[in-house]
Amino acid sequence: MKKLILSCLALFLIFGSTACVKDRASILFNKYPITEKNIYDYSTVFQRGSRIYYVILMPKKVESRYLYIQIVKKDNKYGQFGYNLIQTRNIRLKDEEVNYFTDYFVLNEDGYYFMRVYSKDNPHKILASAEFYVAK
Repeated sequence: MKKLILSCLALFLIFGSTACVKDRASILFNKYPITEKNIYDYSTVFQRGSRIYYVILMPKKVESRYLYIQIVKKDNKYGQFGYNLIQTRNIRLKDEEVNYFTDYFVLNEDGYYFMRVYSKDNPHKILASAEFYVAK
């Protein structure tokens, strides 16, 4: 009887501690200005010189309301382990943008890029990260 109780308790602890789902911030890219109708039509491949629209969705409110955004290019031509910092932005969230932020940028070089978003509350922890490609 003790073995049955211990095995049930062990299974309960295993499933209770590993089945947690945590809401995380995310980034969605699109070729067109992001609205409620086209938010699910996201893309990861873009043309060189075209506008890349993005939305940062944050389930938790950022306390300081400041975000730090980095766009980094991954390429073996650069000396710093193949990473080149392309753009950085500091953003202050408005009252209506507590849980999201949307904007666009333009890149004129082909390659593999990724975007990282940090909070000014904790600049060492990445809130969200997403990858995309720019092609001819």
